[in-house]
Amino acid sequence: MTGKQLRNSILQWAIQGKLVPQDPNDEPASVLLERIRAEKARLVKEKKIKRDKNETIIYRGEDNSYYEKTLATGAVRCIDDEIPFDIPQGWEWVRIQDIVQINPKNKADDKIIAGFIPMEKIEATYLSQFSYIERKWGEIKSGFTHFADGDVAVAKITPCFQNRKSMILQDLPNGIGAGTTELKVLRPYASTIVPQYLLFFLESAYFIEEATFKGTANQQRIISGYLETKLFPLPPVEEQFRITDKIMELMPICERFIKDQASLDKLNIEIWINLYKSILQEAIQGLLVPQIESEGTAEELLEEICAEKKRLVKEDKLKASALKGGGRIFRDDDNKYYEQIGTKTIDIDEQIPFDIPNSWRWIRLGYIIDFSSNTSVRVSNIEPDSWILDLEDIEKDSGRLLQRKRMSETDAKSDKHKFSTGNILYSKLRPYLNKVLIADMNGYCTSEILVFDFGKIYAEYALAYLRSPFFVEYAMSDAYGVKMPRLGSKQGNNALMPIPPLDEQHRIVNKIKQLDNHFI
Repeated sequence: MTGKQLRNSILQWAIQGKLVPQDPNDEPASVLLERIRAEKARLVKEKKIKRDKNETIIYRGEDNSYYEKTLATGAVRCIDDEIPFDIPQGWEWVRIQDIVQINPKNKADDKIIAGFIPMEKIEATYLSQFSYIERKWGEIKSGFTHFADGDVAVAKITPCFQNRKSMILQDLPNGIGAGTTELKVLRPYASTIVPQYLLFFLESAYFIEEATFKGTANQQRIISGYLETKLFPLPPVEEQFRITDKIMELMPICERFIKDQASLDKLNIEIWINLYKSILQEAIQGLLVPQIESEGTAEELLEEICAEKKRLVKEDKLKASALKGGGRIFRDDDNKYYEQIGTKTIDIDEQIPFDIPNSWRWIRLGYIIDFSSNTSVRVSNIEPDSWILDLEDIEKDSGRLLQRKRMSETDAKSDKHKFSTGNILYSKLRPYLNKVLIADMNGYCTSEILVFDFGKIYAEYALAYLRSPFFVEYAMSDAYGVKMPRLGSKQGNNALMPIPPLDEQHRIVNKIKQLDNHFI
């Protein structure tokens, strides 16, 4: 059980009468209801509130079923299907609107100072923390929701509602205030409801998770009447105090649990990320799986790649410049690395970052792909149902696809890069240089993502290389630009890439997946 689940369970046990023992000496909740009705009658007589024509009483019949009687009409109906759970003897089921005033109005001199509370001044916590701005009452009495010390308020708009933006109003200037209209304010009658108990009810999973909403995607509110007609389990007032005392005792423990758990989760993620990076680094250094002589050498694979490029150039399917993507890199008799470019042979031994197995070969990345060659498409030519990929859609480090958007769901205006299934999609923008994935379908992406086809190189091995600490550090060090540094085409093409035999590439990727699954 997580800390948040434990916290929710405590509140649920509380409103079900399972958190503290019942005391037979407590004044039953039915007496509280009599006091509430007497208080409401007095306020009606004094014309401070209007008579509630929808007021009901809920009782248990001789058949053990629950019934609800509308006082104004005498109509009775069975509500067994609405009762969410059993409550102890001495408790009563009521509708919230029958035991509190909802959004009451304050009367005060315009010149006195009051507390003004916009939504951003309310913390999303179980401890109902808030702050206010001092304003003259005359400045805020119109167009805002009223409240006073002792009132309980809950947000009615998403995501503030789900985040439990609720509070007990207290220590307001002159005891009154006003604030955002996205609040529902509850004022108990005749000190019959302990504000803390009411607050914890409003923060319970029973109240929060059963709510339904209405409105646009970004502006949804709880439906009209949800709060007012919600069934409320009313304990004796003495038990309300015992319940709130126990919750206040347990909540700090839950909060510590949640914080410790969050720290542990963060640590586990950091460990996984660092371990994953180590795995990738060992993978591209030939240390993750053993070499098998029968699998041949990378030299044979590179010859195939060269022959394939020459064929495509001859068939006009590839530009002749593709044959210039770096020279041949070899190790000479003096055990140093050299690069042959045309008729020149250059000593590059100091550029080689680490040793690789004898069956492997070093190449320039530009020999396989071209950082400067991507197919751009105008947004006007993209079909509405096409997949559009942006940087924020890719999770950092893992490369996991977070969401998939269609063209019709975006307001895209700039040109996009076209990609096909199996292409590697690489972010060239720092700090997102490790946002890399393999496309599982055709689509279009932001121009800050480069599209690569590694041909005969196993795509998932190329993916591991691009995510490896070696390449990420290289890309970071060679990125240009001040505000939004990018990996340039020249620097990208010049990057060194270790190439194993093709069969070993597959074994390396399988081992990475095996280890990744083991440690997740």
